[in-house]
Formats: sequence, structure tokens, C-alpha cells
Amino acid sequence: MFKRKHRRLPRIHTLIGAQTRIDGDVEFGGGGLHLDGRINGNVKGDPELSATLVVSEQGCIDGSVKVANVILNGVVKGDIEVAKRVELGPKARVLGSVSYETIETAVGAQINGQLLHRAPAGPADAPPPAEADGRADRREPPGR
Repeated sequence: MFKRKHRRLPRIHTLIGAQTRIDGDVEFGGGGLHLDGRINGNVKGDPELSATLVVSEQGCIDGSVKVANVILNGVVKGDIEVAKRVELGPKARVLGSVSYETIETAVGAQINGQLLHRAPAGPADAPPPAEADGRADRREPPGR
């Protein structure tokens, strides 16, 4: 009846294993970073290269995240700022605000912070035509 979409997972260029702990900030370029371990620091991916962060159920980040895309099923103790898409799995836990353009949340995901929607990147908003050429709407109010 309903067909499930088969979404291609991002290509993973970096894997941080379950027994690995990093103390300090992590920056990565395009492609994907898959985290099964723990990062005590901020994580930043290049938004121009559509960098994707994947955090498994065992993964934990104690710091802020700033990337183009996030697939989260672990824990982030900090704010998440995403340029494009956030996907929260059923075990996802966010202790901070999430800034996003598109979000998909599974039943069971928890966010203890604000959800901040960002408008899609595109051309700057143009003023309405009447204001663009300096003319205002000069209709008389009803009853006059």
C-alpha cells in the first residue's frame, strides 16, 4: 500500500569507531563523517561541499554541530546548525537548539531546546511591486 522511500546514504570518508574518544574540535570537508564513538568538542563540516554527519546510537557529541546535513540516532549535547537537512532517528537525543531548513523526525526522538526553521537559500526577497517603484496603494478606505 505505502511504499517506503529508499534514500541513498551519504558516502562516508571518515569513521570514528565506538572505542574512540576525541577531546577537541573536529572539522571535515565534503563527504561524510560517521561517528560511533565520542567527541568532546565542536564538529564542523563544510556546508559548501554538502558535508554529512552521521551519528549512530552509540555516538555522542558534547559540543555544537555545524554541517550541511545530519543523520542523528545518538546524542548531541549542544546546538545543531544545519544548512540543509536534519534526520532524527528514534534514539536521537538533542540537548540544545536545532536550526534547520528541512527536518524529519522519527517517533521517539527527543529535542530539549528550540526548533529554528531557516528559509531555503535563494534569491533575496524582493519588495512587492507597488513598493518597488515608490508608489503605494492609494485606495480610499471603505465608507468614504
